Amino acid sequence: MTKAQEFTIQVPSEDPQKKKDKPESDKPDFEGLSKVGKDAKGGKTEEEGEELSEEDQRLKADLEMAIQRLKEPKTELYGPALESLRNEIRTSTSSMTSVPKPLKFLRPHYPDLQALYEAWPVSQDKSHFADILSVLAMTYSDTQPRGTLRYRLLSAAQRPSDSPLPDPGTWGHEYVRHLAAELGDEFALREREELGETSEAASVAKAESEAAKIPGTIEDLRNLAKQCATFLLEHNAEPDAVDLLEEMEIIEEITQLVDENTFGRVCQYMVRCVNLLPPPDDSLFLRTAHAIYVKHHKFPEALSLSIRLGDPTLVREDFNAPANPTMKRQLAFIIARAQLPIEWLSPPDEEAEFEQDLLNCLYNAKLSEQFRAFGKEVGVEEAKSLEDVYKSHLENTRSGTSANIDSARGNLAGTFVNAFVNAGFGNDKLMVMADEGNSWIYKNKDHGMMSAAASLGLSLLWDTDVGLSHIDKYTYSAEEHIKASLFFIFPSICFSDFFVLYQAGSLFATGMLNSGVRTEADFALNLLTEYTENKSVPLKTSAFMGLALAYTGSHRQEVLELLLPHVSDEVSMEISSLAALALGFVFVGSQNGEVSSTILQVLMEKSDKEGDKSLDEKWARFMALGLGLLYLGQQDASDATIETLKAIDHPISKTAQILVEACSFAGTGNVLKIQSMLHHCDEHVNADKGETDGKKDEAKKDDTFQAFAVIAISLIAMGEDIGAEMALRQFNHLMHYGDPIIRKAVPLAIGLVSASNPQLPILDTLSKYSHDNDLQVAINAIFAMGLVGAGTNNARLAQMLRQLAGYYQKEPDSLFMVRIAQGMVHMGKGTIGLNPFFGDRNIMSRPAVAGLLAVLTAFTDSKAFVLDKYHWMFYLLTPAMYPRFLITLDENLENKPVTVRVGQAIDVVGQAGKPRTISGFQTHQSPVRLGTTERAELATEEYIPFSHVLEGFVILKKNPGWEREDKMEL
Repeated sequence: MTKAQEFTIQVPSEDPQKKKDKPESDKPDFEGLSKVGKDAKGGKTEEEGEELSEEDQRLKADLEMAIQRLKEPKTELYGPALESLRNEIRTSTSSMTSVPKPLKFLRPHYPDLQALYEAWPVSQDKSHFADILSVLAMTYSDTQPRGTLRYRLLSAAQRPSDSPLPDPGTWGHEYVRHLAAELGDEFALREREELGETSEAASVAKAESEAAKIPGTIEDLRNLAKQCATFLLEHNAEPDAVDLLEEMEIIEEITQLVDENTFGRVCQYMVRCVNLLPPPDDSLFLRTAHAIYVKHHKFPEALSLSIRLGDPTLVREDFNAPANPTMKRQLAFIIARAQLPIEWLSPPDEEAEFEQDLLNCLYNAKLSEQFRAFGKEVGVEEAKSLEDVYKSHLENTRSGTSANIDSARGNLAGTFVNAFVNAGFGNDKLMVMADEGNSWIYKNKDHGMMSAAASLGLSLLWDTDVGLSHIDKYTYSAEEHIKASLFFIFPSICFSDFFVLYQAGSLFATGMLNSGVRTEADFALNLLTEYTENKSVPLKTSAFMGLALAYTGSHRQEVLELLLPHVSDEVSMEISSLAALALGFVFVGSQNGEVSSTILQVLMEKSDKEGDKSLDEKWARFMALGLGLLYLGQQDASDATIETLKAIDHPISKTAQILVEACSFAGTGNVLKIQSMLHHCDEHVNADKGETDGKKDEAKKDDTFQAFAVIAISLIAMGEDIGAEMALRQFNHLMHYGDPIIRKAVPLAIGLVSASNPQLPILDTLSKYSHDNDLQVAINAIFAMGLVGAGTNNARLAQMLRQLAGYYQKEPDSLFMVRIAQGMVHMGKGTIGLNPFFGDRNIMSRPAVAGLLAVLTAFTDSKAFVLDKYHWMFYLLTPAMYPRFLITLDENLENKPVTVRVGQAIDVVGQAGKPRTISGFQTHQSPVRLGTTERAELATEEYIPFSHVLEGFVILKKNPGWEREDKMEL
């Protein structure tokens, strides 16, 4: 035993030697990529014998032997020698951070091998030789750029057509990545040559290219790129594959390369890239991802991209593609949420017939019923009173100075607060449930009565059946003085006729009832048509806006025929502009040539007519907005219209140009357009240039366009998180250095960029602006606080508004706005939001953007509109109001409660494996409320959802492969 022990100790171990070598071999070894492979300490190369292990020396000797054979004249030795080199390189193993040993040993021989290659005649061996040189060229990439690509193409060119070169992937992942990078560089260089660029960088690159001319056509480069992309897709590098094909301008080819394992990650990455791409690449990416989804029968995903593109043909094809009737219902719910024209689903010049249950889904017919059931489920069914919202006992008001609560101004604010808070539930105590003789209408006066009557439409939102009967109750009231008071200007109007049912408020209410839903009877169109020809201005304009709200985004030709004559007639600017705005709502994003040409013609005629000051009126901005809405989301389609506007010699022309351009690129995050809008903000239009006081007033120019330029920044940036964050930083600068008109618009822009998404920094910023010395800035900031917190019940924001109510108790306009903001924060008792994005914040609702923009336009001159007698403009928010819920249904469209997790959405695009898509989640039983930045997922796999996003109405089917885990009984 002792001898054996001694023997073990006396035998020398090689471990110490290995320990000494190990750190050297494990270090990141970049010497193979440098020009000189000398050791820094003593000038010795690493290849010297004493520093190499026996195995490395043997490998080096074998490689040098193979190279020697290639230099000999015996051609029969070339094949085995090349095969030996190929095998050594392919089979070499090393750590992730070091260069493979064969490449390190072969690097010094690379120039000799290049010269040898040039001397060989064309043959299959020469092709093999070029293939090996393309791998070795990776070690010389700093001194001989694109060598890998050059030898790869040379190798391919010398192969016979029946014996193609093996895929680049046979040399490994690093080789493919290197080749992909060189492909991108070479393609860009050739593109620059074609365009004739002569910059210094281009000339240097051209000189390098001529020194080592790379063979092959653009088509050869693209074919090689497709081979590389195929390898990358197979090895979980989907983003690299997409980037390569995008650089080679053949992204549509990826449709043929993906399979059922890779298409999901590829499409996710492509869709996420869209906001970062310039046109037309952004729409090309969307169309390519759409084609991939259709190919793999992912119809909800495909439909959501068709909606983003706004392409009626694609929407129709996607809707009609699935044979499964349940899937069709799910697609119908998505179409109803986007408020698309149902006519898009029929072939041109034909009318498709749908089953009744499918029509109910398309018409959103069950929205009101389901919304009220959802309210009952989450415990907010009971109507809220004004005091429940204001919580006046918590306000910091000084005793003896409290405002008169029963004042007309306070009651008018109460009208809107009551309507916003109880929206959709149809049970508020001030209007719907009030006794006929004790209605809230009596507590308002003048135009306040119109808004009070109209508030019925918001309380009974989406409920077309019960809503109409309630409005009838006020219309047929025995007390005729109510109607007379509403239209005190026109006391002689006869209300006895059956069809003349509604006053201005009733017309508004009718329009709001039908916002976002459709009925086969078309009540709104039938009831409001007659009033479009009425001589009373309030009745006529209410009919216009009622039609606008009822048919937002529907592209109804009947509405066009009713309203278009009023745009061009010799009528007041108010009627003409509101008719144009109503058409903008109805035909939002349609590029309707008839409407746009009529509006342009009116603008041109009025600007040319001497003595016509109508374009100087406050209403002109709404005509410009109506024109802009026609191009919402259409990008370059508005170019001709913008050029036409430039020919109009009037300040409204610049406002219209900005509105049209901003609407065209709404939600795209287009950086160049944001920069152009910032340029509009940097000029001080009415800066003091040292003129006399008398001249200064005369020479005052119209700077309204700057207010819209500020709003345009947030309109373009709001679809993309990074852009929105950068826009907020710009707004901070504009607030410091901008003119008064710009400062007034900044809070509105902040509100738009973060609607129904109350982030703490934004709340603090708006809170600061709400105490501004300029009362217009403060009022706009208070409204923006309501916009940011709309439908969130945010406690911090509610506390801020209570403090503002105390601060502004003696300032009626500001207090009025604080009350409105309080109502908006508790909109739908915390269940209805205003954010225009849905479908996991990927799809922009055009009707919602139209509603938000109309109200913001009114706030560019709040004193002339919402704080004057046009407070009904608050109701233009209706198209943007939509429940933030998840309701799960079974295949018979009956409610199906299931367990769901709700948490903050996380961006997992491009991450390896299957990471969690939500964080900080809570588990609930559906139906559940979803915040703007929240995402839901099913807690178990018992059911399979038909929709890819758990939001709104989602149909579930039982998972046939799911087995319940029975708990062990003790």
